[in-house]
Amino acid sequence: MERILIIKLGALGDVVRTLPIAEALKKKNPKSEITWITKKDTISLFEGNPFIDKVSPLPFHTQEQFQKLYNFDIEPEAMRLAGEIKAERKCGFYTEDDYPQSYNVTGEYYLNTLFDDETKKTNVKTYQEMMFAVAELPYQQEQPHLYLNEEEQQYGEAFLKEKKIKREKLLGVHMGASSRWPSKVWHQERLSAFIKKAKKRGYEILLFAGPNEEKDHALLIKSLEKKGINIQRNNPRNSMREFAALVNICRTMICLDSFALEIALALEKPTVGLFFCTPPHEIEGYRLLKKITSPLLKEFFPERMDQYDPELTRSISEDEVLAAVEEIERNGADNS
Repeated sequence: MERILIIKLGALGDVVRTLPIAEALKKKNPKSEITWITKKDTISLFEGNPFIDKVSPLPFHTQEQFQKLYNFDIEPEAMRLAGEIKAERKCGFYTEDDYPQSYNVTGEYYLNTLFDDETKKTNVKTYQEMMFAVAELPYQQEQPHLYLNEEEQQYGEAFLKEKKIKREKLLGVHMGASSRWPSKVWHQERLSAFIKKAKKRGYEILLFAGPNEEKDHALLIKSLEKKGINIQRNNPRNSMREFAALVNICRTMICLDSFALEIALALEKPTVGLFFCTPPHEIEGYRLLKKITSPLLKEFFPERMDQYDPELTRSISEDEVLAAVEEIERNGADNS
């Protein structure tokens, strides 16, 4: 039996979009045993996954030897583990003189996209395509999957019943992003205008938030209520699995380049993705994703990605997004 070790710690969205590699490895060698090392807060993403035999959180210590080790992460802890763990063959990243290096030539291109702006600007490969190259596997657009159990599916159904809404007209909207990328987030004025127009067309809105968006969303909802517009929202303290269960009940999702987008795709939801300052071509859409790219993106990507600019966050209109929702529901995605 071939023992395989995968290291991928974070970020959450990157963990989701790396999952297909486990499936590809298992199909290549059905009798292999695949262990995945990750952070504790990502473990729930692996529940029910039939292609991963063991999930081990940090800290991880072992004297065992693996036949193959794949490290898809350049976090210092991940690269340290890759260097320390015994394996007959290693692919991916390690550190030398405090700089990320690649065990194999096919990993060098991905490193260049991280540290060379010109390579990043001209890259047209998706993240998944680059990670499959790191793993020295042919890429055939293998899709990530999130496996909800019956209890989690019932959690979503109970939400529909409690709120007395029908999934056929339910749009999920998630506009959260890390503070590292402040211009990733759609301007609240645009979001408010979109909700008003979508409600007039008969859509129900489920506004998703995490702890970072809780205060802003409370203000938005209060403003909408004053105008007689009621929308649904999740509990900002939802677990990742509860969050996913609510994504699962939506007909269509509208997201930024974020964890929510990757969850939506892993649940095979038609999705409209808004890209303000991050590269849309790195996102694999699996013929589920319709991408809307800001006309100002090239002015900010990649040198000014971390800057906030209100004009940038307003540069995608509510009408564009509503038209994309209606188009994807009629004809599916055309730019995935």
